[in-house]
Amino acid sequence: MKKVALFFLVLLLIYYFLIFNNNPCKNKSALTYKIDSKNYCLLTANNQAEWGKGLMFYKKPVDFDGMIFIFPSKQIQNFWNKNTYLDLNLYWMDDEKVVGKSVLPSILKSKETITVNSGKEVNRVVEIIK
Repeated sequence: MKKVALFFLVLLLIYYFLIFNNNPCKNKSALTYKIDSKNYCLLTANNQAEWGKGLMFYKKPVDFDGMIFIFPSKQIQNFWNKNTYLDLNLYWMDDEKVVGKSVLPSILKSKETITVNSGKEVNRVVEIIK
């Protein structure tokens, strides 16, 4: 009887780890997104407060690859490097499709606030830490 119970316990644990614990990201708040055939662990910004803060004040090392900004509608988006201490690659996205890329240097490199925009209406922006 003990062997049967142990067997079912082991099966239950395997099932749990395969089904519910499949996030490969070190930071468990990050989710995996595929962009240009590469997987990234990204934090998600999907409200006004998170959009405004983004990756400001973060410094290396971090346990994620960047952040995805999910907006409710398609608009030309503007991003800047105020209080941003990481160099970033920005992917401008129309749903899942990348429609443009930009580079945004850290404020430490640029010594002044730099603003970049999507040039096209997008509803997602991904910042990847360089």
